[in-house]
Amino acid sequence: MKPFLILERDGAILTVRMDSPETRNALSAPPQMQEFVDMCAMVRADRGIKVVVLTGNGPAFCAGGNVKDMAERGGIFAGSPYEVSESYRNGIQRIPLCLYTLDVPVIAAMNGPAIGAGLDLACMCDVRIAADTAKFAESFVKLGIVPGDGGAWLLPRIVGMPKASLMALTGDTIDAATALAWGLVTEVVPAAELEASALAIARRMAANPSHGLRLTKRLLREGQHMRLDSLLEMSAAFQALAHHTEDHAEAVSAFLGKRKPRYQGR
Repeated sequence: MKPFLILERDGAILTVRMDSPETRNALSAPPQMQEFVDMCAMVRADRGIKVVVLTGNGPAFCAGGNVKDMAERGGIFAGSPYEVSESYRNGIQRIPLCLYTLDVPVIAAMNGPAIGAGLDLACMCDVRIAADTAKFAESFVKLGIVPGDGGAWLLPRIVGMPKASLMALTGDTIDAATALAWGLVTEVVPAAELEASALAIARRMAANPSHGLRLTKRLLREGQHMRLDSLLEMSAAFQALAHHTEDHAEAVSAFLGKRKPRYQGR
C-alpha cells in the first residue's frame, strides 16, 4: 500500500500532500490515520520545522470518509457498534488530538472540495486558504451520521455557532466565496496560484524565531478553553522563557541595528 502522505521539506517549511487522487483523498483507512499521527510526532520532535502546509493531490483536498467503505462496512466502519466506536477513538479521532495541538503553525491549502471529515481536517489547521474552485460541506447528516472527528467542536470556533449549525444540520455545500465571507477561509485565490500563496504565508511565519512561533501557537490554542487569569499566568511563564532565548536577543539586536536577523533556533 503506497503512503497516503507525501512529505516535502524546504528549509523550515514542511509541505504535506494527501496523495490518493483516485479516491479524492478520502480518509477512512487506519494506516492513513497513523501516517498523520506519525507526521505530527516527527514535526513535534524536529525543532527545525517552523511551519506545515497541508494540501491534496488531484482535484480534491479531502472527500472525507470513504462512502464505499461505509456501504461495505469496511475500514473504520466495520464491526459492532462498540467496535465502530473504538475504531473512531483509536483511529480518526487521533488526528485532531495531534494535528490541532501541534505546536507549529499549520496552513491548509485547500485545492478542491473539503467535505465531511475533509472540512474538519482543514478546521484543525490554523490558517485556511482556498482555490476558487474549492467547495465545503459539513455533510455528515446527509449520510445519516454525525461529525465523528471533532467537527462539532472545531467548526463553531471558526465560523460561529449559527453558521456552523446551518452547515451541520443541512449538510449543504458552500462555495469558496461564501467560505471567505463566513471566515472559514482567509483568502481565495485562483487554483494555479494556491500553492504559491500558501508558501508565501508559510515563509512569512517561518521568518520569525521558532520558539516564539511555537509558544504563541500554544497560547492561542490554550486560550480557546482557559479563563483569562489562567491564560495570563501561562503567558507570563512563556514570556519568561522567550526573553531568555538567543533568538530573542538577536531579534532585538537586529531591530536596533536596522538589519535582517539571523536566527539559530536557540
